[in-house]
Amino acid sequence: MMASLPLVPSGTSPRVLLLGAHCDDIEIGCGGALQAIVRRHPEAELRWVVLSSTPEREAETRRAAERLLPNVAIRFDIARFRENYFPYIGADVKDYVHAVAQGYAPDLVFTHFVRDKHQDHRTVAELTHNAFRNHLILEYEIVKYDGDLGTPNVFVPLQPEQAEKKIQTVMDAFVSQRTKHWFTADTFRALLRIRGIESNAPSGFAEAFHCTKLRFLQ
Repeated sequence: MMASLPLVPSGTSPRVLLLGAHCDDIEIGCGGALQAIVRRHPEAELRWVVLSSTPEREAETRRAAERLLPNVAIRFDIARFRENYFPYIGADVKDYVHAVAQGYAPDLVFTHFVRDKHQDHRTVAELTHNAFRNHLILEYEIVKYDGDLGTPNVFVPLQPEQAEKKIQTVMDAFVSQRTKHWFTADTFRALLRIRGIESNAPSGFAEAFHCTKLRFLQ
């Protein structure tokens, strides 16, 4: 039987760190799981870190986050590193990620899939594991042209309304991305449905993640 555990232990005010290479990555990758967390822990504190942006894209991601998670304490850190060049400016990106980690101890970290074929995504994932060595890290997935979806091992079942809210928020907020052929409501709904089937989610919808290390308490 598949084990079911809470993402964050009960009785805590969790601190959740979200790392994305670009605006919309976090919303696409874990927008459903975040709804599930704050539904259980409305006092949760979120730190929303985006490494590449423009003023237009920043406005989109702030609008999306506030619509997705109203009345939730969110700290935004929006950087301006050059998009699609993270491996070549890796020292500067690494300094930024390590500065985020300095003196900050999140209970849960969301980041990109470490085998994502997009160079920016992959770099962020590698730096996340380098900077947060003793934390629970969940790597989210983003469907795109590269065909790099893996076999996830962690699933978060979603209520139908959570799935739809995620989809509609992404579609409505990120106007700048609508020209991409994969950026459609059907795409996002299909992946949630597939992961729901794989995890036998009661609603039929789920988000999926990769976890490299998970330590159980005795």
